[in-house]
Amino acid sequence: MEYRRLGSTGMYVSEISYGNWITHGSQVEQENAIACVKTALDFGITTFDTADVYANTKAEKVLGKALKGVRRESYELFTKVYWPTGSGKNDRGLSRKHIMESCHASLKRLGTDHIDLYQAHRFDYETPLEETLSAFEDLVRQGKVNYIGVSEWRASEIAAALKIQDERGYTRFVSNQPQYSMLWRVIDAEVVPLSEKEGIGQIVWSPIAQGVLTGKYKPGKKVPAGSRATDKNGGAGMISRWLKDDVLTGVQKLAPIAEGVGLSMAQLAVAWVLQNKNISSAIIGATKPSQVKENVKASGVKLSPETMKAIDKALGSLPESDPALNISPNPRP
Repeated sequence: MEYRRLGSTGMYVSEISYGNWITHGSQVEQENAIACVKTALDFGITTFDTADVYANTKAEKVLGKALKGVRRESYELFTKVYWPTGSGKNDRGLSRKHIMESCHASLKRLGTDHIDLYQAHRFDYETPLEETLSAFEDLVRQGKVNYIGVSEWRASEIAAALKIQDERGYTRFVSNQPQYSMLWRVIDAEVVPLSEKEGIGQIVWSPIAQGVLTGKYKPGKKVPAGSRATDKNGGAGMISRWLKDDVLTGVQKLAPIAEGVGLSMAQLAVAWVLQNKNISSAIIGATKPSQVKENVKASGVKLSPETMKAIDKALGSLPESDPALNISPNPRP
């Protein structure tokens, strides 16, 4: 495993991190989930990402149990706030009330006294930005949070926040957590250039496009039994956008490229993401330890310019790159 600095901070993260979205607390039984975390630690992953909303707070509890007894200084713990975790009108968004209450609840579920990176899970169009940033600043000053970041914010939203933080002397955002893969490149045009200028690192999710880039979904064929595409509670809705014959045909063209560089298609997908120098870490998920063992092999892989061009040629116009697709909904409809 290799390690990278989180943006311009002094904290290092494993360039492949372990995330438990739609797995812990829902798709994967607790015993297997804990086994995946232990395998991640064994293979050098030190960065673990979760969120209060995952499995309606259960994912944080499982991760806390999995990390119990592990020396706290030896890993980096990330979580997020924004989405509803209850039915109350204020139990959502980025108001001071919700941020403070959510942080305290996450600390309790995770079994720790501090969070290494606390992230605004989306942009809140109702709460004044100053209110959100002031609450994050207080958590940092209280020692409950070491660093702060965002997830899926647009470049203009990140820039507006940084301006207020600089004017008020607040702690700056140091990271963004966007979706990013060979097929989804919407951060390239605006978010990445701004982030490179401002010292913000990307912690990207879904580098394998919910499993589509593994090549196991074939054009014109039924989806494999037991796969994510068949699990209504485990991401079937999210993956459906990729299950089109033109996309699946393009993905199959990646198979000989992966074979030519001695990688599985999943490893090629993760390695491709890590070629971007603005990426601090790529998040992988797993339903079994063997998937962790396979995907960590993408760490440290250097793809040649010829290989990168071959990937672009194989996918053609399939990758989505419109920055306008980076959208945050209203948390209180």
